[in-house]
Amino acid sequence: MKKISIYTLLLAMGLASCSKDDLLNPIPAGDMPDYVAFQTKDRIASLNNGLYTRLKDGRFLGGKFQIANEVRAEDYQNELSNSVTFNLTWRRGASNETQEVKEIWNYGYLTINNANLFLDGMNAGGGSKVVGDDVAKVYIGEAKFVRALSYFSLLQLYARPYWDGNGSKPGLIIYTEGNKDKGSYQKARSTVAETYTQILKDLDEAEAALPKASAGSQQSVTHANFYSVVALKMRVYLHMGQYDKVVAEGAKIVSAAAPFVSPGGHGLQADVTKVFQAPYTTNESIFSLPFTSAVGDFPGTQTQLGYYFAPNDGPYGGNGEYTMISTGIVSDAGWKATDARRAMVYNDGSDNYMTKFGTPSPYTDWVPVLRYAEVLLNLAEAKARLAAGVDAGALELLNVIRHRSDPTTTFVAADFATKQDLINAITKEKHIELLGEGFRGMEVTRLGLPFVARGGIVAVDPTAAKYIYPISSDELVYNKLCVDNQ
Repeated sequence: MKKISIYTLLLAMGLASCSKDDLLNPIPAGDMPDYVAFQTKDRIASLNNGLYTRLKDGRFLGGKFQIANEVRAEDYQNELSNSVTFNLTWRRGASNETQEVKEIWNYGYLTINNANLFLDGMNAGGGSKVVGDDVAKVYIGEAKFVRALSYFSLLQLYARPYWDGNGSKPGLIIYTEGNKDKGSYQKARSTVAETYTQILKDLDEAEAALPKASAGSQQSVTHANFYSVVALKMRVYLHMGQYDKVVAEGAKIVSAAAPFVSPGGHGLQADVTKVFQAPYTTNESIFSLPFTSAVGDFPGTQTQLGYYFAPNDGPYGGNGEYTMISTGIVSDAGWKATDARRAMVYNDGSDNYMTKFGTPSPYTDWVPVLRYAEVLLNLAEAKARLAAGVDAGALELLNVIRHRSDPTTTFVAADFATKQDLINAITKEKHIELLGEGFRGMEVTRLGLPFVARGGIVAVDPTAAKYIYPISSDELVYNKLCVDNQ
């Protein structure tokens, strides 16, 4: 039986009648001619699914973005010295010509342009009239979520953190209209603050447009809705250091008391390992990028999380590109051997491997982008930073995360001499909880920490040029108004 994309399945479930071509090939907006793209409801639904098809490309959020953020930090040892599999990023020596520097930038902007083309077609192109106001509102909200997530992700690799100059340093090139014809698209970089302003504008508008979908269904996990928008806003405000706004957003989707659930039914999965196993639609999963074994619906060669981090040993079929380095979080004394999260670390007798993404080739594990555990940890950190002392609410949120995997450990206020000690415990818990999911590099730069020395690679100070990626050489060649990072 032929397998098809999960977005195709969702499309099929939602449409009474479609052409066979539209069903089997949900496509990005830029891949369909203007004169037919927005003529029918079926084609517009296919283009809506195409928003996510671009986003989940293995060269962007389907793999490479996460890998870049993991291997440039302190937890992994490169084993194969292959420049195609992030060796230069791991060595903290990536240049404008490095493959991952170019691909993540290029495919990130392809995703943004696809969202822009979709929005253009829904507005000026007449798509909103075809599908009706209610459906158009949702589709437009989804496109703005995809655009915001893409801009936020690129910002973390290619621009200085917000704390450096309060957002005054060069950010991204902001496009809000689609580029569909050959021509000159020369445009300068906006500031970091201006980029965040655009991200928040998109998210505010998406929040107002999208439904409050209940947790646990394929549709709610694989398409943007109210809860995924608010969860992303919490992350954005955390990166901007606006902790009061993190708390305000958190109040929309986190109950005031334990067990801490959302009005839509989001909460912690009892067994953390189930979050990373089929069907990948636990109540903890807020937004994920799905893959199947259908041709073209799994990450491309050398872009897959499992390929990089899982061993070619035991039940796994990875390539063992990266082991877990002994000086990293894997050796933290507070992370007990009995902690359930240790089940996703595999030791082959000599080396440790991260096996959250353990399905072998063609590597169809879904990629979690937003999950409820991160929401609770972000809220805990914001509460801890706003408090005068050791905040009881932050401590309770920390314990909920720890108890889920390690019920033998309970943190109490007396464990923390200062509120900074509590903050440090929360960020360490986040390091453990989200290991391998693409957060650690972003956390290092957000917190203004150095990239520490490891595996024979020297440390990189927060003031150093190599603290962030350079701009893709492709952009610098064709856009003379774009300046490189210094």
